[in-house]
Amino acid sequence: MKGNKFLIILLFCCSIHSQTIIKGVVKDVQNNAIPYANIALKDSLNAIISYTYSLEDGNYSFTISNKGSFNLSFSSMGYKVKTIPIIIKSETKEIIKNILLDEDSFELDEIIVQSEKAIKVKKDTIEVKVNRFLSQNDVTVEDLLKKIPGVSVDSEGVIKIGNQEIEKLMVDGDDFFDKGYKILSKNMPPDQLEKIQILQKYSNNKLLKGIEESDKVALNLVLKDNAKRQWFGNISIGNNFTAENRYHLKSYLMNFGKKNKYILLSNFNNTGYDATGDIRHLIKPIRFNEPASIGDDQQINNLINLATRVPNFKKSRVHFNNAELISLNAIFNPTKKLKIKTLGFFNSDERDFFKNIINEVNVNDANFTNIENSKYLNKKEIAFGKLDLIYSISKTKVVEATTKYNTGNFNDSSNLVFNGNSTLENLQHKNSLLDQKLTFTNKFNDKNVFLLTGRFIKEESPQNYKINQFFYEDLFPASEDVNNVTQTIKNKMQFVGFNAHLLNRKENDDLLELQIGNEYRKDNLLSEFNLLEDNTVFRIPLGYQNETSYSVNNLYFKTKYLLKLNKFDVFTMLDFHQLSNNLNIDNSSIKQNPFFINPSIGFNWEINSNNKINTSYSYNTTNAKALDVFSDFILTGFRSFSKGTGGFNQLNASNLTFNYELGNWSDRFFANTSIVFNKNYDFFSSNTVINQNFAQSKKILIKDRAFLQINTSLNYYFKSITSNLTVDLGFVQSEFKNIINNLNLRTISFKSYNYGFELSSGFRGIFNYDFGTKWKANKIETTISNSFTDNVSYLNLSFIFNKNLDFQLETERYYFGNLEKDNTYYFLDFSARQTIIKNKLTLSLSGKNLFNTEKFKNFSISDIGSSTTEYRLVPRFVLLKLEYRF
Repeated sequence: MKGNKFLIILLFCCSIHSQTIIKGVVKDVQNNAIPYANIALKDSLNAIISYTYSLEDGNYSFTISNKGSFNLSFSSMGYKVKTIPIIIKSETKEIIKNILLDEDSFELDEIIVQSEKAIKVKKDTIEVKVNRFLSQNDVTVEDLLKKIPGVSVDSEGVIKIGNQEIEKLMVDGDDFFDKGYKILSKNMPPDQLEKIQILQKYSNNKLLKGIEESDKVALNLVLKDNAKRQWFGNISIGNNFTAENRYHLKSYLMNFGKKNKYILLSNFNNTGYDATGDIRHLIKPIRFNEPASIGDDQQINNLINLATRVPNFKKSRVHFNNAELISLNAIFNPTKKLKIKTLGFFNSDERDFFKNIINEVNVNDANFTNIENSKYLNKKEIAFGKLDLIYSISKTKVVEATTKYNTGNFNDSSNLVFNGNSTLENLQHKNSLLDQKLTFTNKFNDKNVFLLTGRFIKEESPQNYKINQFFYEDLFPASEDVNNVTQTIKNKMQFVGFNAHLLNRKENDDLLELQIGNEYRKDNLLSEFNLLEDNTVFRIPLGYQNETSYSVNNLYFKTKYLLKLNKFDVFTMLDFHQLSNNLNIDNSSIKQNPFFINPSIGFNWEINSNNKINTSYSYNTTNAKALDVFSDFILTGFRSFSKGTGGFNQLNASNLTFNYELGNWSDRFFANTSIVFNKNYDFFSSNTVINQNFAQSKKILIKDRAFLQINTSLNYYFKSITSNLTVDLGFVQSEFKNIINNLNLRTISFKSYNYGFELSSGFRGIFNYDFGTKWKANKIETTISNSFTDNVSYLNLSFIFNKNLDFQLETERYYFGNLEKDNTYYFLDFSARQTIIKNKLTLSLSGKNLFNTEKFKNFSISDIGSSTTEYRLVPRFVLLKLEYRF
């Protein structure tokens, strides 16, 4: 491990010291700065080695690791091109070239067509020509984005620019899906796109552009001219023609006219494909510390959940699904001042999931083994509607009203064999949400803007749970006739808030922000736990019923000042909170009125265009949530009970962050290191009684907990092999405390290491590859010590034989540590596409799990023992698809 770290550091240092900085200023003959001039470094064959553009003050800077003789070219509209020779030797650290460009008069009698650059940089916008990266095997926008330098898409569909997730994915400047952009990226075909714009320093509110201090980034998909003002799309049908009847039906339809725009899509499949991503980002997008984001963090958390998670593995390999997705979306512009956006979304799914678990518990006086063999069936139906009304009173005043309604019906069941006892679980639950938000923005001038926001949220999530076994004889003696249990939960939340926010950008570019607001939230939690003999209630045990009402009123005043000192920014924040807490438990009420101040300070230092440092420190006091304060036990699983503290608590913590960037994400070499250290002076832990048949956990308040996370990412583009190398290193260490079986408080230390790399090619020829591997090692130490190491490796190969035929091969290897046998698994998938009619009809063949691996095991650890889990996999299938585009 130490040797690997030393090697990475050595390579990192060598790459830094071997680079040469080329910089200077571009001006005209009157000594005026020329902004956005193109600067390109070319070799003897006139091929571009590197490029950049001048800033508003005419300055430019970039780094190069190549050595030899080159030509440095300067060009800008209205000026003559100037090219100068330079020589870069191994000892050359810096080259300064200040350039004067002569004006160039020209006539438009003759048009000269030149090939456009693949990537153009225009101030805060980077434009990517789609035809330079699009290949015929790109089925969705997601496939295309994976090939663009600096853009990454993970296995769950999260899109990042560098190391930062995008805010939204727009089409011709209009946003349909907000944070739920995966619905678009996973379904939209890319062949009708002209270019992709990467929007830096992005503002969700157009009137805040140039005033707010934004580090957000967004993507805009620009359509071809011939794709506008007409209907286009595709339909894809697939089947495997076997008794298992694997099927796929997908359609996409779009029309972007001058006044009205439509996106209509559907996806039906039982191949394990997730066409939506995490739809919570669509229903409840969360943005912290952003103007008009009041209420984004308000939601209900369910107490019982039968849904299962698969760590470190592709979800599509274990989910036996039957998914249906329909999404109807439109934007209307009835007048120049009014824009109406509508979104309709329906998603249903039935997922089977199979797993067997061996839990080894070895802690204090508890030493036993539990065996669970289970089959889960999760059924869901979700309907979501959203209406946005955006009215521009004038160029400087805008009113936006948003109404969202969501309803969900869920029916989850489990057929479980627990230590030889056949057990049936059933959980029926619903969720309904009404969310209304109104924002008024007034931009007084180029330096001042005022926002007034109001929001109302009402959410309910009732749950009915039943289990046909009784495992709790030790908790409830004299209950010999009990043979099943039920629990009903009624969980309601209401939120009302308003926020007034003033942003004042000073003449020296300093920024002052002032906020005043009030947030009121009320939670009602009722739970009833019953012991039954057949269908008759035998007992309603005391200490297992809850009737809790918890309301919090938060009156706050927030200040923030950003001080600009050339390339050094300092910001300070002070948040003042006056709370009024009211807790009613079983008709007994208590009140509390705490006051606290949350200070923050930080700085951003742009040493030069290739070296940036950001750091911040904050001290925060947070109030206890509704699920922290209920006083009696609630059944949260077939063998687990939990309860809150039954009283008020405020938690204090310090947070320190540090981030260093070397280069820029679009450079040949880019590195980023981030450090997060969190110190909790108070935190909620647990006092748990562990028995073979049940576990009871009480929340308790403990002093001192620490958390440290370090992540480093290195990116380097090898021009000689047209490939990009990404190296990721990570370390997490945390220390916390808890109590097991009412014995002494014990300290738990957790450490995790992850390290890996990815090498992917960008050849223009017949063949491309993508290879990577990632290791993860975890270790927990307390009265016991547990550890394991996992590895995931993959090799993807792509072949484009001609304009009509392409082939892709995907291989994966999983290694799960600490398993004596069955610890290594291999997977092979493929897809082939044959174009029958150009741009119209395509025939494809895809195969999944060709080695027909039926199951896999993995190993996990905790502070009380370890678990070995075996999952059943979706068997091998081959799907024949026919796609028609119109």
